[in-house]
Amino acid sequence: MAKLGRELSAKGIDVINLSFGEPDFFTPEFVKEAAKTAVDENYSYYTPVSGYPELRKAVAEKLLRENGLNYSFDQIVVSTGAKQSLANAVMCLVDPGDEVIVPTPYWVSYSEMIKLGEGETVFINATVENNFKITGAQLEAVITPKTKLFMFSSPCNPTGSVYSKEELADLVAVFEKHPNIYIISDEIYEHINFVGKHASIAEFDSIKDRVILINGFSKSYAMTGWRVGYMAANKEIANACDKLQGQITSGTSSIAQRAALAAYQGGLETVNEMVGEFKKRRDIVYALLKEIPGVNVNLPDGAFYFFPEIKSYFGKTDGTQTINSAEDLSLYLLNEAHVSTVTGEAFGNNDCIRISYAAAEDKLIDAVTRIKAALAKLS
Repeated sequence: MAKLGRELSAKGIDVINLSFGEPDFFTPEFVKEAAKTAVDENYSYYTPVSGYPELRKAVAEKLLRENGLNYSFDQIVVSTGAKQSLANAVMCLVDPGDEVIVPTPYWVSYSEMIKLGEGETVFINATVENNFKITGAQLEAVITPKTKLFMFSSPCNPTGSVYSKEELADLVAVFEKHPNIYIISDEIYEHINFVGKHASIAEFDSIKDRVILINGFSKSYAMTGWRVGYMAANKEIANACDKLQGQITSGTSSIAQRAALAAYQGGLETVNEMVGEFKKRRDIVYALLKEIPGVNVNLPDGAFYFFPEIKSYFGKTDGTQTINSAEDLSLYLLNEAHVSTVTGEAFGNNDCIRISYAAAEDKLIDAVTRIKAALAKLS
């Protein structure tokens, strides 16, 4: 969708891109200054595979300070983005024939990583009526002797859903009965949370040793291009991921690591300012989407996405084209409204589309106004 949007823009068409999964803010100045200083101080050599010890210690301190989680620095592995951290964990845990449970909607790469690990993905469908979250009963129903791993995100991409500690406890009660299942908890959107303190499934001591916590700097510090993420896990898994990464990419960029260190040492002031802006945008877009007939939308508690259900438009036409799927609708909105969204099919739900509100307020208002007008032409 981004590619098609760029092609239209190149023809002089005013396309509003709501398909990107990255903040539209700039990296904080103090983080950029730290990178410049690192260049001047000649941080230009190979880095340790698992990351600079000082950065890993800063991550461990952050997890204790902000999350109440006690990890030693040698349980932290820094990677080239949280995406590599996820892939490392899957490659080290999943063997051919292992089953990996993934609630849908899910981030697009989860299922592809599982394929690369020669595992089998078992999906649990979550619905807009339950704010796209699953229950312990749903989890229990799909566990088999082949189940090796559970993989989810909170706050979630693409839905913005955030699991409360009580909801996580419901899942933990199931995991306690199945001690051979590992849990990958993708928490990259941790700070973009509008409902209070972030809850991590790693907070539950009964299963903490089986949790692989994934996080990074891309979303909270607007550092998507810097490519720094990390995992926190038991030492056996951390050591395995260090070995794997050492044969693929080796250590993360020296300059990016020094910038990441500054981010965690610099506090949350810039993060909180950005989150405040995202909340304002969320509320604006939610009010506008609620006005569109046939769009079923919930109020997400985190991240910067809406995942509205749009299946009521399936079978409708503007006289020249008929909408039969979310992909059709996304293409229709791009060509008719000149607004770029993403089909929900990519995230495991073909009844929805994903809308990012990581754009300026005036662009968001214009975009949803265009969407409403375009949908009104379908009958």
